[in-house]
Amino acid sequence: MSLFRFSAIALSLFAFLQPAAAQTSPAMQRASGPFEIAIIPAGAPEKEGRTAIARMALDKQYAGALAATGKGTMLTAVSDTKGSAAYVAIERVSGTLAGRKGSFVLQHAGTMHGGTSQAAITIVPDSGTEELSGITGSLALTVVDGKHFYALDYALGR
Repeated sequence: MSLFRFSAIALSLFAFLQPAAAQTSPAMQRASGPFEIAIIPAGAPEKEGRTAIARMALDKQYAGALAATGKGTMLTAVSDTKGSAAYVAIERVSGTLAGRKGSFVLQHAGTMHGGTSQAAITIVPDSGTEELSGITGSLALTVVDGKHFYALDYALGR
């Protein structure tokens, strides 16, 4: 077989077989709305030096396209410097998302310094159940005039 003919066959195969990274991924969707949250201390904070560490239970009610409850555990570290803190949390969200029933788990990590905060909230891979199996994405939280809002960017794969 000539080198030209082999190259033509190989190029035809490569054009037909897309690499995994180039395959189309599910389209991202957005669900947003308000939510209510109760943060319940789970024991007394432990203070050493300038920082108190505490454990909290989370109880949330999501409304809008995400009609669900959220239950979780949060660990916090709060400095005696106003506006400096950090938290991590794991939260199971159960209910319906755009009419699909199931649950998924969120991983939270956030910091605040000088009153400026940043958080990364990600859907734990392979944590989706029932009609939310294969869900991926992230969630953003905002507070406006004391009211809490979420924006969930997600894709339903598989």
